[in-house]
Amino acid sequence: MTQFLLRRALIRSAARGGAAILLTLLAATNIVVGALEHPDDVEWLSLSPDAKVIAAATASGDKTIRLWEVASGKEIRKITGHEGGVPVVVYSPDGRMLASGSIDKTVRLWDAASGQQLRVLSGHEKAIFTVAFSTDGKTLASGSVDQTVRLWNVAEGKEIRTLTGHKAAVSSVAFSPDGKTLASASFDKSVRLWDVAEGKEIRALDGNTQIVSCVAFSPDGKTLASGGMDKVIRLWDVATGKLIGTLAGHQRRVSSLAFFPDGDKLASSSVDKTVRLWDVASGKEIPIP
Repeated sequence: MTQFLLRRALIRSAARGGAAILLTLLAATNIVVGALEHPDDVEWLSLSPDAKVIAAATASGDKTIRLWEVASGKEIRKITGHEGGVPVVVYSPDGRMLASGSIDKTVRLWDAASGQQLRVLSGHEKAIFTVAFSTDGKTLASGSVDQTVRLWNVAEGKEIRTLTGHKAAVSSVAFSPDGKTLASASFDKSVRLWDVAEGKEIRALDGNTQIVSCVAFSPDGKTLASGGMDKVIRLWDVATGKLIGTLAGHQRRVSSLAFFPDGDKLASSSVDKTVRLWDVASGKEIPIP
């Protein structure tokens, strides 16, 4: 199994989110990461598609997005423009763009190479906790404390539609690999599946007992993983909405999830400051070497 090192800064960020995604990609590319210094608590990490740059966001007063070169561990750029903390930042599938969501109620798109702001997406009425690109990079989804999910045309920077149904803040959004379905998680303890083209709710996935923090689709789009305050990771059949498995082991809130490219393994991070790997078929934890 691939050997890799997660030092103090990266483990600390696992408590906030994003480390599972980073872990998955690092395992696939045989990269070893050392400590990255940041003046504030890191809320979210995103790795560029070519695995050369890490983007970090903080929800604190820092209001910046910082980029590090993976090979050297050196900070290469600080991106400013938001007027509030930045809970989330993600790379576009082609790596040319960054999307960030902020406490200032805006989503901003940035040129990843230069750090220049490309456009501001306004419409949410409260802080934004989550953003995600569709696989083709043409559509962006954002979720907010205003209880809505909004879909945006990336090229034009215009809102396509608003998805309503959640009864509390939206904490996580994820597109299916084919881009036809969107999953959203909420503080209302629900996970919902949406038809992207129609903007209609397909179904709600029942069974979560507390706030749901994160969702992730398997590479084939057939399985959805969710995790949250009840410490349990749930696996759902996307086609039927039925619960097909649970993964237990974390001691506190599950903060992020990511499937490995082969779909056989799942990575999770938690506020308990651990990153765990799971065998999806058996539901057993895989030791990290």
